[in-house]
Amino acid sequence: MAFPVDLRRCQVLGLAGTACLALGGETAGALPVEDLLHPASARAALGLVGVYFGVVLLIAAWVLLGRLVRGPRPPAPRALLLVLAAWAAPLLLAPPLFSRDVYSYLAQGAMVEAHMDVYAHGPAQLGGPLADEVAPLWRHTGAPYGPVFLAVAAALSGLTRGELPAGLFGMRLVALAGVALMAAALPRLARHSGADPSAALWLGALNPLVLLHLVAGAHNDAVMLGLLGVGLVAALGRRPLLGAVLVTLAALVKAPAVLGLAAVVALQMRAGRSPAKALVTTTVAAAGTTVAATAVAGTGYGWVGALNTPVSPQNWALTTLLGRATRALLEHLGSDLAPLAIPAWHALGIVAAAIAIALIWLRLRLRPVYALGLSLAAVAALGPAIRPWYALWGLFLIAAAPSTSVRHRTAAVTGVLALSVLPSGGPADTGQLVLAVSGGALAVVVLWQAHQAELAPALGRAA
Repeated sequence: MAFPVDLRRCQVLGLAGTACLALGGETAGALPVEDLLHPASARAALGLVGVYFGVVLLIAAWVLLGRLVRGPRPPAPRALLLVLAAWAAPLLLAPPLFSRDVYSYLAQGAMVEAHMDVYAHGPAQLGGPLADEVAPLWRHTGAPYGPVFLAVAAALSGLTRGELPAGLFGMRLVALAGVALMAAALPRLARHSGADPSAALWLGALNPLVLLHLVAGAHNDAVMLGLLGVGLVAALGRRPLLGAVLVTLAALVKAPAVLGLAAVVALQMRAGRSPAKALVTTTVAAAGTTVAATAVAGTGYGWVGALNTPVSPQNWALTTLLGRATRALLEHLGSDLAPLAIPAWHALGIVAAAIAIALIWLRLRLRPVYALGLSLAAVAALGPAIRPWYALWGLFLIAAAPSTSVRHRTAAVTGVLALSVLPSGGPADTGQLVLAVSGGALAVVVLWQAHQAELAPALGRAA
Protein backbone atom coordinates (compact mmCIF):
# COMPACT_ATOMS: atom_id res chain seq x y z
CA MET A 1 0.00 0.00 0.00
CA ALA A 2 1.45 3.37 -1.01
CA PHE A 3 2.34 6.06 1.49
CA PRO A 4 -0.37 8.77 1.32
CA VAL A 5 1.01 11.98 -0.15
CA ASP A 6 -0.46 15.45 -0.20
CA LEU A 7 1.02 18.92 -0.56
CA ARG A 8 0.43 19.87 3.06
CA ARG A 9 2.24 16.76 4.31
CA CYS A 10 5.22 17.50 2.10
CA GLN A 11 5.30 21.11 3.25
CA VAL A 12 5.25 20.19 6.94
CA LEU A 13 7.84 17.42 6.56
CA GLY A 14 10.26 19.68 4.68
CA LEU A 15 9.67 22.50 7.17
CA ALA A 16 10.53 20.11 10.01
CA GLY A 17 13.71 19.19 8.13
CA THR A 18 14.93 22.77 7.63
CA ALA A 19 13.97 23.64 11.22
CA CYS A 20 16.19 20.80 12.45
CA LEU A 21 18.92 22.05 10.13
CA ALA A 22 18.70 25.53 11.59
CA LEU A 23 18.67 24.29 15.19
CA GLY A 24 21.52 21.85 14.66
CA GLY A 25 23.52 24.53 12.89
CA GLU A 26 23.51 26.64 16.06
CA THR A 27 26.20 24.35 17.48
CA ALA A 28 27.52 22.42 14.45
CA GLY A 29 27.37 24.96 11.63
CA ALA A 30 30.07 27.16 10.09
CA LEU A 31 29.96 29.44 13.13
CA PRO A 32 32.05 32.56 13.78
CA VAL A 33 35.42 31.67 15.28
CA GLU A 34 34.53 32.84 18.78
CA ASP A 35 31.42 30.61 18.80
CA LEU A 36 33.04 27.46 17.42
CA LEU A 37 32.76 24.39 19.62
CA HIS A 38 35.15 21.47 19.72
CA PRO A 39 33.74 18.76 17.41
CA ALA A 40 33.92 16.24 20.26
CA SER A 41 31.79 18.35 22.61
CA ALA A 42 28.31 17.10 23.45
CA ARG A 43 26.58 20.19 22.02
CA ALA A 44 28.48 19.98 18.72
CA ALA A 45 27.75 16.26 18.47
CA LEU A 46 24.06 16.79 19.13
CA GLY A 47 23.98 19.58 16.56
CA LEU A 48 25.63 17.37 13.92
CA VAL A 49 23.08 14.62 14.55
CA GLY A 50 20.29 17.20 14.31
CA VAL A 51 21.57 18.61 11.02
CA TYR A 52 21.70 15.22 9.32
CA PHE A 53 18.36 14.27 10.81
CA GLY A 54 16.99 17.42 9.15
CA VAL A 55 18.76 16.77 5.84
CA VAL A 56 17.17 13.32 5.54
CA LEU A 57 13.73 14.70 6.42
CA LEU A 58 14.16 17.39 3.76
CA ILE A 59 15.23 14.86 1.13
CA ALA A 60 12.24 12.66 2.02
CA ALA A 61 9.87 15.63 1.72
CA TRP A 62 11.37 16.51 -1.65
CA VAL A 63 11.06 12.93 -2.94
CA LEU A 64 7.42 12.73 -1.81
CA LEU A 65 6.74 16.09 -3.42
CA GLY A 66 8.22 14.71 -6.63
CA ARG A 67 5.70 11.86 -6.54
CA LEU A 68 2.95 14.42 -6.20
CA VAL A 69 4.32 16.53 -9.07
CA ARG A 70 4.42 13.45 -11.32
CA GLY A 71 0.93 12.39 -10.28
CA PRO A 72 -2.40 12.92 -12.07
CA ARG A 73 -3.08 16.23 -10.28
CA PRO A 74 0.24 18.02 -9.82
CA PRO A 75 0.31 21.19 -7.71
CA ALA A 76 0.43 24.48 -9.58
CA PRO A 77 3.70 26.45 -9.69
CA ARG A 78 2.26 29.05 -7.31
CA ALA A 79 1.61 26.35 -4.68
CA LEU A 80 5.15 25.04 -5.08
CA LEU A 81 6.56 28.52 -4.58
CA LEU A 82 4.73 28.70 -1.26
CA VAL A 83 6.29 25.36 -0.29
CA LEU A 84 9.72 26.73 -1.20
CA ALA A 85 9.12 29.81 0.96
CA ALA A 86 8.03 27.64 3.90
CA TRP A 87 11.06 25.35 3.61
CA ALA A 88 13.48 28.27 3.34
CA ALA A 89 12.01 30.30 6.24
CA PRO A 90 13.83 28.53 9.14
CA LEU A 91 17.16 28.98 7.35
CA LEU A 92 16.84 32.75 7.09
CA LEU A 93 18.27 33.38 10.57
CA ALA A 94 20.34 30.19 10.84
CA PRO A 95 24.14 30.40 10.99
CA PRO A 96 26.03 29.63 7.78
CA LEU A 97 25.95 25.93 6.96
CA PHE A 98 28.14 23.56 4.92
CA SER A 99 30.75 26.20 3.98
CA ARG A 100 32.65 29.23 5.29
CA ASP A 101 32.63 30.95 1.89
CA VAL A 102 30.20 33.61 3.07
CA TYR A 103 32.90 34.96 5.40
CA SER A 104 35.22 35.28 2.39
CA TYR A 105 32.51 37.25 0.58
CA LEU A 106 32.19 39.68 3.48
CA ALA A 107 35.96 40.12 3.81
CA GLN A 108 36.34 40.70 0.07
CA GLY A 109 33.52 43.25 0.13
CA ALA A 110 35.26 45.08 2.98
CA MET A 111 38.49 45.08 0.95
CA VAL A 112 36.75 46.66 -2.04
CA GLU A 113 35.11 49.18 0.27
CA ALA A 114 38.57 50.04 1.62
CA HIS A 115 39.94 50.43 -1.96
CA MET A 116 42.24 47.41 -1.64
CA ASP A 117 43.09 45.24 -4.65
CA VAL A 118 40.97 42.19 -3.92
CA TYR A 119 42.44 40.28 -6.85
CA ALA A 120 46.10 40.80 -5.87
CA HIS A 121 45.66 40.13 -2.15
CA GLY A 122 43.71 37.75 0.03
CA PRO A 123 41.63 38.71 3.07
CA ALA A 124 44.76 38.46 5.27
CA GLN A 125 45.70 41.86 3.82
CA LEU A 126 42.53 43.27 5.36
CA GLY A 127 43.38 41.96 8.81
CA GLY A 128 41.12 42.24 11.82
CA PRO A 129 38.29 40.03 13.08
CA LEU A 130 36.60 39.66 9.69
CA ALA A 131 39.72 38.22 8.05
CA ASP A 132 40.04 35.75 10.93
CA GLU A 133 36.67 34.26 9.98
CA VAL A 134 37.90 33.25 6.53
CA ALA A 135 39.03 29.63 6.16
CA PRO A 136 42.86 29.52 6.47
CA LEU A 137 43.19 28.04 2.99
CA TRP A 138 41.73 31.20 1.38
CA ARG A 139 43.14 33.98 3.56
CA HIS A 140 46.04 34.60 1.19
CA THR A 141 44.13 33.95 -2.05
CA GLY A 142 42.73 36.67 -4.30
CA ALA A 143 39.01 36.77 -5.06
CA PRO A 144 37.90 34.54 -7.96
CA TYR A 145 34.65 36.50 -8.44
CA GLY A 146 33.65 39.13 -10.95
CA PRO A 147 33.11 42.85 -10.34
CA VAL A 148 29.31 42.62 -10.14
CA PHE A 149 29.35 40.38 -7.09
CA LEU A 150 32.20 42.30 -5.46
CA ALA A 151 30.25 45.54 -5.95
CA VAL A 152 27.29 43.95 -4.15
CA ALA A 153 29.58 42.70 -1.36
CA ALA A 154 31.18 46.13 -1.04
CA ALA A 155 27.78 47.84 -0.84
CA LEU A 156 26.73 45.39 1.84
CA SER A 157 29.95 46.07 3.75
CA GLY A 158 29.18 49.77 3.72
CA LEU A 159 25.60 49.25 4.87
CA THR A 160 26.52 46.90 7.72
CA ARG A 161 29.71 48.75 8.75
CA GLY A 162 31.56 45.49 9.10
CA GLU A 163 29.18 44.06 11.71
CA LEU A 164 29.31 40.29 11.28
CA PRO A 165 25.70 39.32 12.17
CA ALA A 166 24.28 42.03 9.92
CA GLY A 167 26.68 41.08 7.13
CA LEU A 168 25.74 37.40 7.31
CA PHE A 169 22.04 38.25 7.25
CA GLY A 170 22.53 40.63 4.34
CA MET A 171 24.49 38.08 2.32
CA ARG A 172 21.76 35.52 2.91
CA LEU A 173 19.16 38.02 1.64
CA VAL A 174 21.29 38.49 -1.49
CA ALA A 175 21.34 34.71 -2.00
CA LEU A 176 17.58 34.52 -1.42
CA ALA A 177 17.08 37.18 -4.09
CA GLY A 178 19.04 34.98 -6.48
CA VAL A 179 16.91 31.94 -5.59
CA ALA A 180 13.77 34.04 -6.14
CA LEU A 181 14.99 34.94 -9.65
CA MET A 182 15.69 31.25 -10.32
CA ALA A 183 12.18 30.30 -9.21
CA ALA A 184 10.65 33.06 -11.33
CA ALA A 185 12.57 32.02 -14.45
CA LEU A 186 12.11 28.24 -14.29
CA PRO A 187 8.40 27.98 -15.23
CA ARG A 188 8.93 30.25 -18.25
CA LEU A 189 11.98 28.30 -19.39
CA ALA A 190 10.08 25.04 -18.96
CA ARG A 191 7.10 26.22 -21.01
CA HIS A 192 9.43 27.31 -23.79
CA SER A 193 11.10 23.89 -23.80
CA GLY A 194 7.84 21.97 -23.70
CA ALA A 195 8.41 20.75 -20.14
CA ASP A 196 6.11 20.79 -17.13
CA PRO A 197 6.65 24.03 -15.11
CA SER A 198 5.83 22.30 -11.83
CA ALA A 199 8.37 19.55 -12.49
CA ALA A 200 10.96 22.19 -13.38
CA LEU A 201 10.37 24.03 -10.11
CA TRP A 202 10.54 20.80 -8.16
CA LEU A 203 13.95 19.83 -9.57
CA GLY A 204 15.50 23.24 -10.10
CA ALA A 205 14.27 25.37 -7.18
CA LEU A 206 12.92 23.11 -4.41
CA ASN A 207 15.97 20.90 -4.77
CA PRO A 208 17.67 20.15 -1.43
CA LEU A 209 20.96 21.46 -2.84
CA VAL A 210 19.34 24.86 -3.38
CA LEU A 211 18.17 25.02 0.24
CA LEU A 212 21.32 23.55 1.77
CA HIS A 213 23.91 25.50 -0.20
CA LEU A 214 22.34 28.51 -1.89
CA VAL A 215 20.10 29.47 1.05
CA ALA A 216 21.78 27.98 4.15
CA GLY A 217 25.27 28.41 2.68
CA ALA A 218 24.48 31.81 1.09
CA HIS A 219 26.60 31.03 -1.96
CA ASN A 220 26.87 33.61 -4.73
CA ASP A 221 26.03 30.88 -7.27
CA ALA A 222 22.41 31.80 -6.47
CA VAL A 223 22.95 35.29 -7.90
CA MET A 224 24.75 33.90 -10.93
CA LEU A 225 21.99 31.41 -11.71
CA GLY A 226 19.20 33.88 -11.00
CA LEU A 227 20.63 36.46 -13.42
CA LEU A 228 21.34 33.74 -15.99
CA GLY A 229 17.77 32.47 -15.76
CA VAL A 230 16.07 35.84 -16.17
CA GLY A 231 18.52 36.71 -18.95
CA LEU A 232 17.46 33.63 -20.89
CA VAL A 233 13.81 34.46 -20.26
CA ALA A 234 14.40 37.94 -21.71
CA ALA A 235 16.09 36.45 -24.77
CA LEU A 236 13.18 34.03 -25.21
CA GLY A 237 10.83 37.01 -25.05
CA ARG A 238 12.53 38.58 -28.06
CA ARG A 239 14.55 41.03 -25.96
CA PRO A 240 18.01 39.83 -26.91
CA LEU A 241 19.85 42.98 -25.81
CA LEU A 242 18.41 42.77 -22.31
CA GLY A 243 19.10 39.04 -22.29
CA ALA A 244 22.76 39.58 -23.25
CA VAL A 245 23.14 42.25 -20.55
CA LEU A 246 21.67 40.04 -17.82
CA VAL A 247 23.67 36.98 -18.84
CA THR A 248 26.85 39.08 -18.87
CA LEU A 249 26.05 40.35 -15.38
CA ALA A 250 25.70 36.69 -14.32
CA ALA A 251 29.15 35.95 -15.79
CA LEU A 252 30.53 38.95 -13.89
CA VAL A 253 29.39 37.23 -10.70
CA LYS A 254 30.97 33.87 -11.62
CA ALA A 255 32.65 33.09 -14.91
CA PRO A 256 30.85 29.84 -15.97
CA ALA A 257 27.71 31.81 -16.83
CA VAL A 258 29.53 33.29 -19.85
CA LEU A 259 28.42 30.17 -21.74
CA GLY A 260 24.91 31.61 -21.56
CA LEU A 261 25.85 34.13 -24.26
CA ALA A 262 25.97 31.23 -26.74
CA ALA A 263 22.34 30.49 -25.86
CA VAL A 264 21.42 34.16 -26.39
CA VAL A 265 22.98 34.04 -29.86
CA ALA A 266 21.20 30.76 -30.68
CA LEU A 267 17.83 32.12 -29.53
CA GLN A 268 18.24 35.15 -31.77
CA MET A 269 19.01 32.91 -34.72
CA ARG A 270 15.89 30.85 -33.98
CA ALA A 271 13.91 34.10 -34.04
CA GLY A 272 15.10 34.76 -37.60
CA ARG A 273 18.21 36.92 -37.14
CA SER A 274 21.26 36.14 -39.23
CA PRO A 275 24.17 34.50 -37.35
CA ALA A 276 26.41 37.51 -37.97
CA LYS A 277 23.87 40.01 -36.63
CA ALA A 278 23.07 37.85 -33.62
CA LEU A 279 26.76 37.45 -32.79
CA VAL A 280 27.57 41.14 -33.20
CA THR A 281 24.58 42.27 -31.15
CA THR A 282 25.41 39.92 -28.31
CA THR A 283 29.12 40.74 -28.37
CA VAL A 284 28.55 44.51 -28.28
CA ALA A 285 26.01 44.21 -25.44
CA ALA A 286 28.34 41.93 -23.45
CA ALA A 287 31.38 44.16 -23.96
CA GLY A 288 29.49 47.31 -23.03
CA THR A 289 28.06 45.69 -19.92
CA THR A 290 31.49 44.41 -18.88
CA VAL A 291 33.13 47.82 -19.22
CA ALA A 292 30.31 49.60 -17.40
CA ALA A 293 30.07 47.07 -14.55
CA THR A 294 33.84 47.03 -14.01
CA ALA A 295 33.95 50.84 -13.95
CA VAL A 296 31.10 51.06 -11.44
CA ALA A 297 32.64 48.38 -9.20
CA GLY A 298 36.02 50.11 -9.30
CA THR A 299 37.87 46.80 -9.05
CA GLY A 300 39.74 47.03 -12.33
CA TYR A 301 40.23 44.06 -14.64
CA GLY A 302 42.14 41.90 -12.21
CA TRP A 303 39.19 39.49 -12.31
CA VAL A 304 40.47 38.22 -15.68
CA GLY A 305 43.67 36.93 -14.09
CA ALA A 306 41.75 35.71 -11.05
CA LEU A 307 40.16 33.03 -13.20
CA ASN A 308 43.37 31.08 -12.53
CA THR A 309 42.86 31.19 -8.76
CA PRO A 310 44.36 27.99 -7.33
CA VAL A 311 42.00 25.28 -6.17
CA SER A 312 41.92 23.52 -2.85
CA PRO A 313 44.32 20.56 -2.75
CA GLN A 314 41.64 18.63 -0.86
CA ASN A 315 38.93 19.03 -3.50
CA TRP A 316 37.50 15.85 -5.03
CA ALA A 317 37.05 16.84 -8.67
CA LEU A 318 37.49 13.94 -11.08
CA THR A 319 40.59 15.44 -12.73
CA THR A 320 42.14 16.23 -9.33
CA LEU A 321 41.54 12.67 -8.10
CA LEU A 322 43.11 11.26 -11.27
CA GLY A 323 46.00 13.70 -10.90
CA ARG A 324 46.66 12.62 -7.32
CA ALA A 325 46.61 8.95 -8.29
CA THR A 326 48.99 9.61 -11.19
CA ARG A 327 51.31 11.68 -9.00
CA ALA A 328 51.44 8.94 -6.37
CA LEU A 329 52.28 6.36 -9.04
CA LEU A 330 55.03 8.56 -10.53
CA GLU A 331 56.47 9.26 -7.09
CA HIS A 332 56.53 5.53 -6.40
CA LEU A 333 58.43 5.04 -9.66
CA GLY A 334 60.83 7.86 -8.77
CA SER A 335 59.86 9.99 -11.78
CA ASP A 336 60.62 13.73 -11.89
CA LEU A 337 57.30 14.23 -13.69
CA ALA A 338 55.24 13.69 -10.51
CA PRO A 339 54.69 17.43 -9.82
CA LEU A 340 53.20 17.82 -13.30
CA ALA A 341 50.54 15.13 -12.85
CA ILE A 342 47.76 17.27 -11.36
CA PRO A 343 48.28 20.26 -13.72
CA ALA A 344 48.32 17.88 -16.68
CA TRP A 345 45.05 16.25 -15.65
CA HIS A 346 43.48 19.67 -15.06
CA ALA A 347 44.49 20.71 -18.58
CA LEU A 348 43.09 17.47 -19.99
CA GLY A 349 39.84 18.13 -18.11
CA ILE A 350 39.52 21.57 -19.66
CA VAL A 351 40.13 20.14 -23.13
CA ALA A 352 37.59 17.37 -22.49
CA ALA A 353 35.03 19.92 -21.30
CA ALA A 354 35.58 22.03 -24.43
CA ILE A 355 35.10 18.97 -26.67
CA ALA A 356 31.98 17.94 -24.74
CA ILE A 357 30.51 21.42 -25.06
CA ALA A 358 31.18 21.48 -28.80
CA LEU A 359 29.48 18.09 -29.26
CA ILE A 360 26.51 19.14 -27.11
CA TRP A 361 25.90 22.26 -29.16
CA LEU A 362 26.31 20.44 -32.48
CA ARG A 363 23.62 17.98 -31.43
CA LEU A 364 21.28 20.26 -29.50
CA ARG A 365 21.70 23.64 -31.20
CA LEU A 366 17.93 23.83 -31.70
CA ARG A 367 17.41 23.42 -27.93
CA PRO A 368 19.77 26.10 -26.58
CA VAL A 369 18.51 26.15 -22.98
CA TYR A 370 18.99 22.40 -22.61
CA ALA A 371 22.35 22.56 -24.40
CA LEU A 372 23.48 25.26 -22.00
CA GLY A 373 22.45 23.18 -19.00
CA LEU A 374 24.42 20.17 -20.22
CA SER A 375 27.40 22.41 -21.03
CA LEU A 376 27.47 23.85 -17.52
CA ALA A 377 27.19 20.33 -16.12
CA ALA A 378 30.23 19.33 -18.21
CA VAL A 379 32.21 22.33 -16.91
CA ALA A 380 31.38 21.39 -13.31
CA ALA A 381 32.16 17.70 -13.78
CA LEU A 382 35.42 18.11 -15.73
CA GLY A 383 36.76 21.28 -14.13
CA PRO A 384 39.71 21.40 -11.71
CA ALA A 385 37.49 21.88 -8.63
CA ILE A 386 34.02 20.82 -7.63
CA ARG A 387 31.69 21.43 -4.72
CA PRO A 388 28.17 20.01 -4.25
CA TRP A 389 26.54 23.31 -5.22
CA TYR A 390 28.41 23.34 -8.55
CA ALA A 391 25.99 20.62 -9.65
CA LEU A 392 23.29 23.29 -9.65
CA TRP A 393 24.94 25.11 -12.56
CA GLY A 394 23.66 22.58 -15.04
CA LEU A 395 20.82 21.12 -13.00
CA PHE A 396 19.01 24.48 -12.87
CA LEU A 397 18.54 24.50 -16.66
CA ILE A 398 18.29 20.74 -17.11
CA ALA A 399 15.26 20.97 -14.82
CA ALA A 400 13.47 22.88 -17.57
CA ALA A 401 14.16 20.15 -20.15
CA PRO A 402 11.45 17.71 -21.23
CA SER A 403 13.78 14.69 -20.87
CA THR A 404 12.40 12.57 -18.02
CA SER A 405 15.41 10.21 -17.97
CA VAL A 406 17.87 13.07 -17.48
CA ARG A 407 15.74 14.53 -14.69
CA HIS A 408 15.67 11.17 -12.92
CA ARG A 409 19.46 10.88 -13.07
CA THR A 410 20.03 14.40 -11.80
CA ALA A 411 17.51 13.85 -9.00
CA ALA A 412 19.47 10.78 -7.88
CA VAL A 413 22.73 12.75 -7.91
CA THR A 414 21.07 15.43 -5.79
CA GLY A 415 20.27 12.99 -3.00
CA VAL A 416 23.89 11.83 -2.82
CA LEU A 417 25.43 15.30 -2.94
CA ALA A 418 23.06 16.62 -0.28
CA LEU A 419 24.69 14.25 2.21
CA SER A 420 28.31 14.86 1.22
CA VAL A 421 29.42 17.88 3.31
CA LEU A 422 29.55 18.50 7.03
CA PRO A 423 27.59 21.52 8.32
CA SER A 424 30.83 23.13 9.55
CA GLY A 425 32.22 23.07 6.01
CA GLY A 426 35.37 21.32 7.28
CA PRO A 427 36.79 17.84 6.66
CA ALA A 428 35.18 14.94 8.51
CA ASP A 429 36.85 12.58 10.94
CA THR A 430 35.59 9.13 11.83
CA GLY A 431 33.64 10.31 14.87
CA GLN A 432 31.84 12.98 12.88
CA LEU A 433 30.96 10.51 10.14
CA VAL A 434 29.45 8.19 12.76
CA LEU A 435 27.38 11.05 14.19
CA ALA A 436 26.21 12.15 10.73
CA VAL A 437 25.19 8.59 9.79
CA SER A 438 23.43 8.25 13.14
CA GLY A 439 21.41 11.41 12.53
CA GLY A 440 20.38 10.24 9.08
CA ALA A 441 19.56 6.74 10.33
CA LEU A 442 17.42 8.18 13.12
CA ALA A 443 15.45 10.16 10.55
CA VAL A 444 14.92 7.01 8.48
CA VAL A 445 13.59 5.21 11.56
CA VAL A 446 11.21 8.07 12.37
CA LEU A 447 9.96 8.17 8.77
CA TRP A 448 9.44 4.40 8.77
CA GLN A 449 7.47 4.55 12.01
CA ALA A 450 5.34 7.35 10.60
CA HIS A 451 4.76 5.27 7.49
CA GLN A 452 3.65 2.30 9.56
CA ALA A 453 1.34 4.49 11.69
CA GLU A 454 -0.29 5.82 8.52
CA LEU A 455 -0.84 2.35 7.11
CA ALA A 456 -2.20 0.76 10.28
CA PRO A 457 -5.74 2.33 10.17
CA ALA A 458 -6.06 1.59 6.44
CA LEU A 459 -5.03 -2.04 6.96
CA GLY A 460 -7.49 -2.32 9.84
CA ARG A 461 -10.35 -1.06 7.68
CA ALA A 462 -9.36 -3.46 4.91
CA ALA A 463 -9.41 -6.37 7.34
